[in-house]
Amino acid sequence: MVITFLLVACTGPREDTGPVPPLTAVPLTAFPEGFQWGTAVAGFQVDAGCPTLPAERCEDRASDWYQWVTDPELIGETDTYLSGDPLALAPGHYELYAEDLARARDELGTDAFRTSIEWSRLFPDGAAESATTVDELRAHVSADGLAFYRAYFDAIAAAGLTPVVTLNHYTLPLWLHDGKACHADLDTCADRGWVDMARLRPALSLYSAFCAEEFGGRVDTWATLNEPLAVVLAGYLLPSPDRTNPPGIKDADVAFDVFWNLVEGHAAMYDAVKAHDLVDADGDGVASSIGVVHNLVALAPVDAGEEADLVAVEHADYVYNRLFLNGTVRGEIDRDMDGVAEETRADLAGRMDWLGINYYTRLTVQGLAGPLYAGYARFDFFPTVFWEEYPDGLYDVVAVGADYGLPMMITENGTQPTDESGEVFLRPHLAALLRAISDGMDVRGYFYWSLLDNYEWNHGMGMRFGLYEVDTVTKARTLRPIGATYATITATGEP
Repeated sequence: MVITFLLVACTGPREDTGPVPPLTAVPLTAFPEGFQWGTAVAGFQVDAGCPTLPAERCEDRASDWYQWVTDPELIGETDTYLSGDPLALAPGHYELYAEDLARARDELGTDAFRTSIEWSRLFPDGAAESATTVDELRAHVSADGLAFYRAYFDAIAAAGLTPVVTLNHYTLPLWLHDGKACHADLDTCADRGWVDMARLRPALSLYSAFCAEEFGGRVDTWATLNEPLAVVLAGYLLPSPDRTNPPGIKDADVAFDVFWNLVEGHAAMYDAVKAHDLVDADGDGVASSIGVVHNLVALAPVDAGEEADLVAVEHADYVYNRLFLNGTVRGEIDRDMDGVAEETRADLAGRMDWLGINYYTRLTVQGLAGPLYAGYARFDFFPTVFWEEYPDGLYDVVAVGADYGLPMMITENGTQPTDESGEVFLRPHLAALLRAISDGMDVRGYFYWSLLDNYEWNHGMGMRFGLYEVDTVTKARTLRPIGATYATITATGEP
């Protein structure tokens, strides 16, 4: 199985790949033939909560996020903003995935599925860090974890769904990142995750290489990271009730070091997968297509008549949307955020075959008299509205992505069940996306977040984004009206 039209754009034309959706400037009334419709989940958020399997098998207890949401002392702290919801409330996708995949295919009419691999489910033991080659690393793999992912990807194929697989969707093995210890004191904690790139980079590369070798015959389209900016903001710069990631500290210099470490991490993962995944799921020898999933925001000024607020929009676009892409696509490093790259690195540039866009919100920003954080020139704005559902903003963020000349997919876009019918959120967002395609922007697929109600990080089950409502006790799935609307759209191609 191949996202054929995606691989064509990334690896050069092949005569046997079928039609490529044309770029067009002609208004469209329906999405082009071959457009991918999908849903998205993430391993940590959906795996736990198995109805019959033992919790210690169902839950991945070796990750920093497991520690983060289950440790009683962390839950009791006021600055971690943790719900305390037990993971037993999660949807149990680890056990019920075959049924969920059938729903995605038969009831929603989708043909693609985005999911993730949990590093610590494959390598729960820190002994894995002693490995220097993939063969050595294989000796440390969890037999249960490996069997699960083989069966999982086989089931995705059997369901007729094209997998898009994220290698690192926030979580790190606890042996690489002790979020609790680093929350208490970053200077003294031993396992510092993204802060300690000298240690993380080789482990990250080897993990990515292992996944490429092991699952490359089942997976053709990879994402390295999910929402790197969210890792920075919620973990190191501005943890808040809206989101707090481990280690949940506030240190601008550390945060922006982590930002550039994520750029380097993406490049290392990209190179590792390219070197080790040389056969696609059809067995025809086409190398994998690798991208990153970046959370982009639409922007508006507090006062459109105020020059400082208009500049704030420009600067927020640079910091939030473009800085990471400049690093991964062009190799440009601008550590002081003054808009001028201090260096351009060939070892970082060009590490992107496609761009995944997560879009949820428009930020309204206000200009400041000077930088919010000393030494970071263009961080001279402050968001006054953090969460606003703004359908036309999907057009705006696709236009940002189009500036980088890459094929794109909307890898997440969704809402809590305030839009029961799909008429308020879903159809307007897809209409904006169709306008972008009509204007020549190269978007190849759309993945709704999420297939299921899931464990929404520090919120636990307190936020519900699923097309399917999940009963936290029985694990029954019930299709919401917005899910039925999505099925109609996938069948007709009309927003």
